[in-house]
Amino acid sequence: MNIKEFLEFEIINANNFKLTVYHLLITIIILIATRIVIFIIHRIFRRQERRKRIDLGTSRAIYQMIKYVLWVIAIAFALDTVGIKITFLLASSAALLVGLGLGLQQIFQDFVSGITLLIEGTLKVDDVIQTASGEVGRVKEINMRTSKLETRDNIILIVPNSKLINDIVINWSHHEKRTRFSVKVGVAYGSDVLLVKKTLLECAAQLENVFSNPAPFVRFLDFGDSSLNFELFFWTIETFRVEDTKSNIRFKIDEAFRKNGIRIPFPQRDVHFFPDKTGK
Repeated sequence: MNIKEFLEFEIINANNFKLTVYHLLITIIILIATRIVIFIIHRIFRRQERRKRIDLGTSRAIYQMIKYVLWVIAIAFALDTVGIKITFLLASSAALLVGLGLGLQQIFQDFVSGITLLIEGTLKVDDVIQTASGEVGRVKEINMRTSKLETRDNIILIVPNSKLINDIVINWSHHEKRTRFSVKVGVAYGSDVLLVKKTLLECAAQLENVFSNPAPFVRFLDFGDSSLNFELFFWTIETFRVEDTKSNIRFKIDEAFRKNGIRIPFPQRDVHFFPDKTGK
């Protein structure tokens, strides 16, 4: 058997459909070539990321879009090579697609939401976000149907893309890396409020990951039932581990208050007992 006969050897021949060795080899070559092209594009984007010529989130979004488009084109060419026309395939399966669409509406919605996320760029890889359920996580991957978030406990959450589109999501990294946070504290009545303000600002200034510009500031919130309530505001880029920063500030505040004689009160309630008619 020569090469021509080998390539024309029929693997499948039924119902006007013929699959030869030649068709199979061409299909494999198309898929392998597509995989190589995608690998090269991925290397190019990684190189641009390392050189800081393109933002990481933008790079990943563009790469994902290019990858999906190339695979769709490659699969279309592969099907056309073996004699399966895409237009005929879609027309003949229209009823099936309608049925699937009705049964898989949520999955299709997630796919459309994934495309929207990749095109709009409202969420990018490495962004720190807070979901509607209160979970805080760093975006690790944005795929077509789901996205992966890494929580502060190093747990990977698989979130449907429709949740990120339809629900309210706080993106702490969208416009600027610096984000404002706060720590609340109450002091006893009679405390020197100016000394309290000065002490709180000094505590914030002692932490390296707290910005000096914009500078931290203190707000006198209210006269509480048992305390004078203050709130210390500060800016940091450590949004993902900000709870650790808040904890460190509270340690500093407790230590500084002890040194300066500032007392943090505990809630107090007065209970009055009235004698009954017998005088007891």
